[in-house]
Amino acid sequence: MLEECALPYNVHKINIGTNREQFEPDYLKINPNGKIPSIVDPDGPEGKPISMMESGAILIYLADKTGRFFPQTSRYQVLQWLMFQMGGVGPMFGQAHHFMRAKKDEVPYGSERYGNEAKRLYGVMDRQLEKNDYLSGREYTIADIATYPWVARHEWHRVDLAQFPNVKRWYDAIGARPAVAKGMSVPQT
Repeated sequence: MLEECALPYNVHKINIGTNREQFEPDYLKINPNGKIPSIVDPDGPEGKPISMMESGAILIYLADKTGRFFPQTSRYQVLQWLMFQMGGVGPMFGQAHHFMRAKKDEVPYGSERYGNEAKRLYGVMDRQLEKNDYLSGREYTIADIATYPWVARHEWHRVDLAQFPNVKRWYDAIGARPAVAKGMSVPQT
């Protein structure tokens, strides 16, 4: 979103693995939940700094601030697909990542449960994208911005996008956006 809106930003890497930096007192002041992502906008409402946590809230904030990617004419469509990502795609794909990729030993029940749910969610998206260019309709929105990074890890969920041709078309179109390509390289750069 920051790249799409050409907003200036500085990246502060938070090591959530071995160092568990997300639980350091300074970070907890920004995000009391001790998760990523978070932002601090020094030029928030009324020119005062604001800290934001939770990807959906951050995207809504940035969309409201810039007037981009959250059209008034389809606001509720966008919100429902953003909530679909926040309540379904993010948590379920995250669990699929854990059981299929990050665990030390195979846990068949977890891999099957979350793998099947991930595929079900890909099916929901595929049916939606059969009749729409983007998740909430004809326009690229914060719902697509929120969902794309999770789909970019489709191999982690053991999903072949060829089984979901509409998701594949959407994924390729969004991945071709220069701002998306640049944003997906952060914080590796």
